[in-house]
Amino acid sequence: MASHRRPRTPLLSPSSRRGAVGLTTAAIASATLLSQGPAHASPEDDRPSIEEVRERVDALYREAGSATQKYNAAKERTDEQREKVDRLLDEAAERTDRLNDARRKLGGYATAQYRTGGVSGTAVLLLSDNPQDFFGHKHLMDRITDRQRQAVDDYRDQQRAAQKKRSEASASLAELTDAQEELADSRKTVQGKLAQARKLLSELTAEEKARLAAAERKRQEEARRKAAAAAAERERREEARREAAAESGEQAEAPADSGTGTGTGGTDTGTGTADGSYAAKADKVLAFAEAQLGKPYVWGATGPNSYDCSGLTRAAWLSAGVSLPRTTYDQVEAGTRIARAEMRPGDLVFFYDDISHVGIYAGGGQMIHAPKPGAEVRYESVDHMPFHSAVRPA
Repeated sequence: MASHRRPRTPLLSPSSRRGAVGLTTAAIASATLLSQGPAHASPEDDRPSIEEVRERVDALYREAGSATQKYNAAKERTDEQREKVDRLLDEAAERTDRLNDARRKLGGYATAQYRTGGVSGTAVLLLSDNPQDFFGHKHLMDRITDRQRQAVDDYRDQQRAAQKKRSEASASLAELTDAQEELADSRKTVQGKLAQARKLLSELTAEEKARLAAAERKRQEEARRKAAAAAAERERREEARREAAAESGEQAEAPADSGTGTGTGGTDTGTGTADGSYAAKADKVLAFAEAQLGKPYVWGATGPNSYDCSGLTRAAWLSAGVSLPRTTYDQVEAGTRIARAEMRPGDLVFFYDDISHVGIYAGGGQMIHAPKPGAEVRYESVDHMPFHSAVRPA
C-alpha cells in the first residue's frame, strides 16, 4: 500500500533565513509606522508657523512695552526718592552741626564755672543720664544765668530737631530701598520678555526671517494704504463742505487736519479758540520728532541717541517748552482729550487698552513714534495699532 507522507519543507540556508527575518522585521516596522500616522511626525512639523511666531513676538513686544512704562514709573519714583534722601541727609547733617555748636557752648559755660570753683549746673546737665531730671532740682536752676538757660533751651531744641531729621532720613532710605526693588523687578520683567522674543526669532531660518520681514512690510504698507484712503476721504468731504459753503455764501471754517503731515494744520487749542499758539508749539514738536527719525528704540531711553515711545513724546514737547510726565499712563492725563476726527498735528495718540504706547500725530493719518525693540523712530499710520485716545497737551 502506498504511503501518504507530507511533503517536506525545503531547508533554508543560514543566509536565506537571516534575509527572511530581515524582511519580516521591515514589514512589521512599516506597518507600525503606518498605524502611527501623523501623530509621530518629525520635530520640524511641530515648529510654529511664521504667522504664529510673528503674533507671539508682537505680543511679547507689547508686554515688554507695558512693562517698560512700569519701569519708567518706578525709575522716576526711585530718582525722586533718592533726591529726597540726599536732601534729608544734608539737613540731618546740618542739624547735627547745630547740635554740636550748642553742646560746645554749654561745655564752655561748664568749664568757666569749674575754673571759678563753682559747681556748674550746666555740667550736671551734660553729665546727667536724663537731662529732664536736671530741671527738677530748683536749687541748681537758681545758679544758671539767663544766658545759660537760653543755651540749654537751644541745645534741647537742636537735639530734638536733629533726631527728627535722622528719623525722616531713615524712613526715606527705607522707601528708597522699596523703590529700588520695584525698579529691579520691572527691569527683570522687561528683559525677560525681550529675551523670549529674541529666542523665538533666533530659531527661525534665514528664509523664515526674510518671510517675516516681508510680512511686516506688508502690514505697514496696508496700514499706510488705509491711512491714505482715510485722508483722501476726509479731504473729499472737506472739499464738498467748502463748495457747499461757497454756494451758500458762508465762510468756510478751516479744516481740522491739513493732511500734510508737516505740522502746519489747524490752530485749535482744544478750547474752541483759534490762535497760533498751539500750532507754533506743534511745529517745534514735529520738527524735533523729525530730527529723531532713524534713531533706535531702546526701552527706558529718553534721548538724545535713543528713545522709547513716551521718552520721545516727552522730549519732543519739552523742545516746545511743555514738560510732560514720563509715562504713557500720566501723559494721557496731561492735556485735553480730543476726538479722533478732531486730531491735529502735535497731538499725542495713545494705543491699546492699557495705554502702553504713544506717538505724535503728524497729520494725514500718520504719526511719528518709537515703535518697538529692533525698530527705529519712524512715520507710521495711526491705524497700525488699536487706537485708545488722543490728547492735546496743555
